[in-house]
Amino acid sequence: MKQITATGRTVEEAVESALAQLQTTKDRTEITIIDEGKKGLFGIFGSRPSVVKVTVKMDPIEEAASYLKSVGEQLGAPVNVEVNREGKQIEFVLTGDKIALLIGKRGQTLNSLQYLTQLVVNRYADQYLTVIVDAEEYRKRRNDTLIQLAQRLAQKALKTGQDMALEPMPSYERKIIHSALMGNKRVKTFSDGNEPHRHIVISPVK
Repeated sequence: MKQITATGRTVEEAVESALAQLQTTKDRTEITIIDEGKKGLFGIFGSRPSVVKVTVKMDPIEEAASYLKSVGEQLGAPVNVEVNREGKQIEFVLTGDKIALLIGKRGQTLNSLQYLTQLVVNRYADQYLTVIVDAEEYRKRRNDTLIQLAQRLAQKALKTGQDMALEPMPSYERKIIHSALMGNKRVKTFSDGNEPHRHIVISPVK
């Protein structure tokens, strides 16, 4: 976070000096007046300069995109980041030659990246934002896979009369399972266990 303390004959002058040094504009900063200053006799004797502290407001989306690029570089898989925003949901779409490294087994690396990017975004955002990090349409393919898995295990639960426990999943993936079986009145779904081992259980209605 960039910030600077500047002085001037007036508060306005001090602010202008700080903005020039930071190479930014007033709307992208937070200004704190430390001392309004004092003109003094004849504008000279006993005068005291105005002192302000100017802090550059970080753009949460820019910071998150920069973070993702940095991680890609560190993992030896440079990425381009495309940002799509819809209301309070921000989607970061990653592309690159070695994108598989950032997806990981069953999307575990991508899920971790999404969690960390969520923290970065909401560290700087004025309101809580939801983050999705995707690559090569992995989320869509995973979504389709989870729906098929839910339906298959629901049939198995009905056939055997036993509860079916799925592997641990992040909360948004558990929601996909819940939603997929919401219309099936013959089974019920619930979450069990504690994070990071929380999982879905599909149970036949008796």
